[in-house]
Amino acid sequence: MSYDGVGPRAVMRSVAFLTAGALAVPLLTGCGSEDETSKPLAGQDIAPAARAQVTQGGTLRWAVDTVPETFNTFQSDADATTTRVAQAVLPSLYRIDENGRAQRNPAYLESAKVVDNEPKQVVLYKLNQQAVWSDGREIGAADFAAQWRALSGKDSAYWTARNAGYDRIEKIERGENDLEVRVTFARPYADWQSLFSPLYPKQVMGTPDSFNDGARRKLKVTAGPFVVKKVDRKNEQVRLARNPRWWGRPAKLSEIVLTAVPREKRAAALAAGKLDLAEIDPAAAQRIDSASAAKGAAGPRSVASGSSGAAEKNADDKPSEADKADKASKADKADTSLAGFEVRRSLEPAYTQLALNGADGPLADERVRRAVARALDRTELAALVLKPLGLPAVPVGSHLALSGQEAYADGSGALGGQDTAEAQALLADAGWVAGGPIKEETGEKAAGAKGEKSKDKKSEEKKEEKGEKKEKDKNEEDKNEEDKNKDDDGTYIVGQDGKAPGETTGGKELAQDGKQQLTHPHQGGAPGAYAPKGTAAPAGAAAGALAKNGKALSLRFVLPSGPGSESLRQVATRISRMLAKVGIRTETVKVADDSYFKDHVASGSYDLALYSWPASAFPATDARPIYAKPQPAADGSLNVEQNYTRVGTDQVDQLFDQAISTLDEGEERDLIRKADTRIWAAAGSIPLYQRPQLTAARKNLANAGAFGFQTPVYEDMGFLEKGARPAAHPSGK
Repeated sequence: MSYDGVGPRAVMRSVAFLTAGALAVPLLTGCGSEDETSKPLAGQDIAPAARAQVTQGGTLRWAVDTVPETFNTFQSDADATTTRVAQAVLPSLYRIDENGRAQRNPAYLESAKVVDNEPKQVVLYKLNQQAVWSDGREIGAADFAAQWRALSGKDSAYWTARNAGYDRIEKIERGENDLEVRVTFARPYADWQSLFSPLYPKQVMGTPDSFNDGARRKLKVTAGPFVVKKVDRKNEQVRLARNPRWWGRPAKLSEIVLTAVPREKRAAALAAGKLDLAEIDPAAAQRIDSASAAKGAAGPRSVASGSSGAAEKNADDKPSEADKADKASKADKADTSLAGFEVRRSLEPAYTQLALNGADGPLADERVRRAVARALDRTELAALVLKPLGLPAVPVGSHLALSGQEAYADGSGALGGQDTAEAQALLADAGWVAGGPIKEETGEKAAGAKGEKSKDKKSEEKKEEKGEKKEKDKNEEDKNEEDKNKDDDGTYIVGQDGKAPGETTGGKELAQDGKQQLTHPHQGGAPGAYAPKGTAAPAGAAAGALAKNGKALSLRFVLPSGPGSESLRQVATRISRMLAKVGIRTETVKVADDSYFKDHVASGSYDLALYSWPASAFPATDARPIYAKPQPAADGSLNVEQNYTRVGTDQVDQLFDQAISTLDEGEERDLIRKADTRIWAAAGSIPLYQRPQLTAARKNLANAGAFGFQTPVYEDMGFLEKGARPAAHPSGK
């Protein structure tokens, strides 16, 4: 499915949890050495080359998911293409490096530092004297002040999606000269480097009308290596051209054409010569790898049948042998055309988690949530997704940072690893026992939009029998699951809903609010966990199932049903099996992709769900709304911000507040790590693995591909001079 959506910092703006009572946190310091510097699990893969090796000119045709509704990244409907355009055409005072850390951008900033702490925090920016907008005006204090006023939250006429950090500013003024900007804060702000990136001209930020509408369909004034030349919504393209007023290293490319191409059609577009660069799914990656390896070989290759193209998946048609032969021939030709591309691999700056809705039901009990977590083998789940792609299969150890970032430390010891006996003990302590009487429930509602509960119980029992048979040969199932993972990486990212409709199965509606990602169950298998061998699966619950007060322990696992989520469904199936081993049954609910997040995750209509959060270089600012304790609103509803698990504690809130207010970088890092251990202990969300990033790139394209953490350097992208070769690939190819 699509991995792009609103930019990471635009997404991470609101959340909240509910926990039952005070948390006992047994291992708050078990994070390893506080001074250790971690490294990214996978380096970026962009075919790096010196600028002298890159030819001058040329057009890069780059696939994106959408032509954005707005070019204003601070509006609620901004998406990943909004961010991509902003990175190429607008000032960013700080960029993110390959380790996920903020670095000063010398094209705009000569220096920036805190010059006063008392009585107020003051940051002095010294701007590059050559920095000008495309209309010739110097970038200066007036632009900073206009952006602050628009994003401060004090004027509701500005339709902003966020104001974090800007609401702490007291005033902005010119320094000793036009190149200096002094920003005074009313309250200390640790993440001040997150501000003014991107920076918009005062023409956009100066009035509510210009903010709300002036940058939605066009960007007249910019200040980057490229400018927005044309927005063609009919043909779904945004054309960027080299900026003649750019004062930095001149862009190598003459143009960048961003074209909206659905994920399932990108392999065909690459083969047709319509694209040079595109993020792809594992099925397309396999085709490109095979085409490159088999270049010059005769005859069709079996990999062609694994295409993820929509036209090649019409299972309802029954083509003749001639049709099959013609289709195979066309697929073979397409794969031959893919030999000019290569797959560049890294790990995306985002992680997939299992979300546990703690608003009510069994998961409102912290002991049950901890039991779910202790039942999971996170290393096995990471290997299921990442190992077939040749990427490091290492589970994520933090909610608030990824390996390589300064705040990263493995805090999972606060919860503990996989332990079946401990999980069962926690469930017993919570009152869930085997063999208790179970009252059959009736009158269940459909689960959310277009959800319906399966009525064919015999069919489901047969599916469970099939599942038990598969469980007898785990190695064979692992291979099958890994093969299926080649179809896509299947993760849903918060704020990045896919649009493909799919069939749904339902369960009862839960009245809750929230946001998250989803996965799909094993196709052809039983919804939920497999029953213990030798037991029946009647309408109520399997014999020997855990029960409490006449009710079986069963959790609704809500998953998207679209074609891009096969891998997530495999992860969900494996999780369900792990939970079954400790006595927890799951009821799988498949819903349409376009309703999954809004109608199920965000609304809280789920018990378990899979989705991803993007990483941030500024977790004290960006992660707080995701883990803040839900608070009652004036109208009696619950304000969860972005905390779609509804699990939160006062301690976590206090640690975030302390972290955002200290100007000591070491203290901020330690507070973030402590907050993470408490989040682990609350067991509202369980990080699983960092998301794979697969990018198809023309072999002679340099300085572009799987960027990992790093902000792309658009002026260095281009095509290699004849005979030039990029630096060695990180995987050695």
